[in-house]
Amino acid sequence: MSAEAKPLGGLRVLVPRGGTWGDLVSKALREQGAHTVIAPLVDFSHTSEEDKLVEALKELEAGRFDWMTATSSTVADVLAHHNAVIPPETKVAVVGEATAVAFRDAGYHITRTPVRENSTHALLEEWSEIDTDERLRVLTLRSDVAIPVLTQGLMSRGHDVTQVLAFRTVGVPASVHIREDIESGRINALLVASAKIAEQVAEQFPELSEDTIVACAGANTLEAAAALGLPTEADDPAHPLYASKRALIETVESVIDQSDMLD
Repeated sequence: MSAEAKPLGGLRVLVPRGGTWGDLVSKALREQGAHTVIAPLVDFSHTSEEDKLVEALKELEAGRFDWMTATSSTVADVLAHHNAVIPPETKVAVVGEATAVAFRDAGYHITRTPVRENSTHALLEEWSEIDTDERLRVLTLRSDVAIPVLTQGLMSRGHDVTQVLAFRTVGVPASVHIREDIESGRINALLVASAKIAEQVAEQFPELSEDTIVACAGANTLEAAAALGLPTEADDPAHPLYASKRALIETVESVIDQSDMLD
């Protein structure tokens, strides 16, 4: 099948995150016929809880946690940056394909990932060890903008949870070249994968062509985008761009769970 005949043929898509996440999303989109441009609109900065993080990583290395969790590939980068050691006796639960790939690439072991679907809710349902009488000590590492689904789920089951904001998500200005390509319509689709990215799109590209697809992945993202006034016309099934937009969103969500979308 030619690129033009594939569901995303004719689209040149801005992928707003780099790293493992950006690589996986770009590969999936290209397989469906899209041309991709990785141009991060967000990046990651040191946490405001650095002292707490350092102390938690010391406890992790000492084997004081039964489990640790991660729902973002950036957690693997944070661990590697701190030369953190996860002892063999500490089990690791992760959500998201990008997260799993990043952990393995960094040399960290993984004990559990959800089977039914790659989501935090599926992990909580399938994680048999957390539904026994044993009170587990768990370390959860996440972004400052992430919704603490796992943390809350574990605490509600009576476990001893140490939650740490491992990194902050900050906006990144797009290059002049990227802005020109968006304004001219050369880039004709923008992937919006978190509320933070929605903020950056609204701020950096205030006047988008009516033919530019703004594809929001995840309910939280869609809600934030609507509040910011990002275009939603193509959400109407009668709109000529509807099929392309749905195919774009479905392709992204097939490889990246919403829990790995920063919020």
